[in-house]
Amino acid sequence: MSILRRIQSTDSQNTSAQNGVADSSSTPPLQARRVLPSTVQASQDTYQDLKTRVQNKLLSELDPSVDVSRVHEVRRTIQDLYEQILAEENFVLSRAEKSRLFEQIAAEILGLGPLQSLLEDDTITEIMVNGARNIYIERRGKISKVPLTFENDEHVMRIIERIVSPLGRRIDESSPYVDARLPDGSRVNAIIPPISLVGPVLTIRKFARIPLSVDQLVQLGSITPEAIQFLDACVKARMNIVISGGTGSGKTTLLNVLSAFIPSDERIITIENAAELQLRQEHVVTLESRPPNIENRGEITIRNLVINALRMRPDRIIVGEIRDEAALDMLQAMNTGHDGSMTTCHSNTPRDSLARIETMTMMAGMDLPVRAIREQVSSAIDLVVHQERLRDGSRKVVNITEVSGMEGDIITMTDIFVFEQLGFENNRVIGKLRPTGLRPKFIEKIEASGIHLPPAVFGIGVRR
Repeated sequence: MSILRRIQSTDSQNTSAQNGVADSSSTPPLQARRVLPSTVQASQDTYQDLKTRVQNKLLSELDPSVDVSRVHEVRRTIQDLYEQILAEENFVLSRAEKSRLFEQIAAEILGLGPLQSLLEDDTITEIMVNGARNIYIERRGKISKVPLTFENDEHVMRIIERIVSPLGRRIDESSPYVDARLPDGSRVNAIIPPISLVGPVLTIRKFARIPLSVDQLVQLGSITPEAIQFLDACVKARMNIVISGGTGSGKTTLLNVLSAFIPSDERIITIENAAELQLRQEHVVTLESRPPNIENRGEITIRNLVINALRMRPDRIIVGEIRDEAALDMLQAMNTGHDGSMTTCHSNTPRDSLARIETMTMMAGMDLPVRAIREQVSSAIDLVVHQERLRDGSRKVVNITEVSGMEGDIITMTDIFVFEQLGFENNRVIGKLRPTGLRPKFIEKIEASGIHLPPAVFGIGVRR
């Protein structure tokens, strides 16, 4: 991909007086003040001025045909030019200032500007940009503000465009919000004025470079070995599973972990709005929905993809999230020979999950009686795994609930595991996911698959 468009947008942005950066023609020569001033405000102004001048000169000398996908080579080229410009202009900087300036300029050309250092920090799980001057992060479940800013709203918009353009998506006044993803799979949402009143808002849900493993979830206290053993059996025995929970509760992470239990000889088709799942099996087909173009044509919805997936000879269908009328087609798939399918759903409790799926099914426009929908739900879904982000920021599985069947017009549910909170000490929730002592009705199906779970998994014969 040519670097020309990045150069043009960055160059025009940085030489515009309305962006808060003085034009080089009206700026006093920096040679007269080679060392950055000690006062904070003067230092910031001069540093920004220096960054702009060096960046503009570097961009003017950089070959526009350079392929930015070859990051290491381009970075070396930028560094050589950078050193040359500093020598020619006779700028005097300390080693720390010199390194900091180079990293910021390289991030503007190759990365995501001020956000690049946050993206490279593995301890950060979420990045939230509320306009140009307010950047927040989530670390270990807690939100805090960071001392980084964009130059102005146009700078934020340029970074948003850099994210969505390679994906064939757009964001403008006619389509002021978009879902996208970064090359590493991190999920991105952007929303801009006039919908947002605080300027462009960018939210990045980061994914770990190495997906969390089962052992790590157990070590973090998100789930117990007994619950993992049970869920492993459910996945291998082709139970249909819905993972529910609120925003940021860890649903997709858990879906990744559970999908690792799928045998490697099965054909898996994943369907998502923005591809996030990181399945480790070889035989995986990844599908991604597509929004309408500028002419309001060409939209491909999750529902379209679920219907199409049924024609692709799937062993398993995994839908990243059900949020609309696609719920009807997902239920149909689960009820027509595609056992072992999995999806996620936003809800507050396992029962709320079924109520939401029921409501979303009605959104399909089919004039179905409520009882018929509930029968579909109860026969299609075997298990609801509910996850929550607790008040200490930790993410834990709090319910593993079987969908037992129907009694009259009511769907019956049975808790197999329930999180028992024992207290709150040192800003941490104390508790554990415990078995209820009940075995699910579908245990016979698990045993028919050749999997035999010891009674202790369900808390039978175990003293508390």
